[in-house]
Amino acid sequence: MDKQNQTVPGEFILMRITDRPELQAPFFVLFLTIYAVSAVGNLGMIVLTKVDSKLQTPMYFFLRNLAFIDLGYSTSVGPKMLVAFVTDQNTISYHWCAMQLTFFILFIISELFILSAMAYDRYVAICNPLLYTVVMSPRICWVLVAVPYVYSASVSLITTIQIFISSFCGYNIISHFYCDSLPLLTLLCSSTWEIELFILICSVFNLVSSFLIVLVSYILILKAILKMNTAQGRQKAFSTCGSHLTVVAVLYATLAFMYMQPKSSHSFDTDKMASVFFTLVIPMLNPMIYSLRNKEVKGALHRMWKNLCKIPI
Repeated sequence: MDKQNQTVPGEFILMRITDRPELQAPFFVLFLTIYAVSAVGNLGMIVLTKVDSKLQTPMYFFLRNLAFIDLGYSTSVGPKMLVAFVTDQNTISYHWCAMQLTFFILFIISELFILSAMAYDRYVAICNPLLYTVVMSPRICWVLVAVPYVYSASVSLITTIQIFISSFCGYNIISHFYCDSLPLLTLLCSSTWEIELFILICSVFNLVSSFLIVLVSYILILKAILKMNTAQGRQKAFSTCGSHLTVVAVLYATLAFMYMQPKSSHSFDTDKMASVFFTLVIPMLNPMIYSLRNKEVKGALHRMWKNLCKIPI
């Protein structure tokens, strides 16, 4: 495009989940329900793991942070997406778009490395149980959480700043239902190869490093479990990993579906549905998985419910 058409847009136009009028109301109710369940589930998990005395272990410290992250990135996308169903034009201001992109990248990267920290926690608990309280001390747990947050915030800010200090052309329609880095790059007039290279390097590093930590941890866990003498011990070890493995499998399967399809099979509708699953459904599923598959969480919920029932009205 001509350089004379370069501008700083006051707002962007986002695509809708669907343009069919008859589906607007059903989709609004569906996604509102999903987001509400996600918000309540993750807030509940944060509160439960904070107040219940029997959930004050490293595993639940990481789970509390995972719930916070899930709540964060679903909230960065969900409410704006819901507004689009009840407004005539789905627009987002220049500054709100930058903010949405910043928080979305921050929480997504943090999720990958918090799940890696949780895998390492399970490895220490099963392979070195006698040293567990020493290795997974409160200080180490905070480091394993703080480093991903700082790193994610750095990558997020660098990506967002690089995009938003570049020159936009007059075209301001984003080919997505939220502000994501790759659709925004298509709107730039200036060269994007440096930003694209930075995003590619960071994406490969984030996915490969976090996946390798999870993979190596579970290979070592599996070796340790196979060496156990009793079936009861093996079953207990598997049960402590089941919820985390389910969450990891759902997340990486979704990422693989989104980013490893051949270009010929890509379609905007498919990408939209995958993104909806990634940004809204997974944050809803995670607290459910940990609640339904974890006896300690179910026990904590039962104790909290009994205490609430004792409160006089």
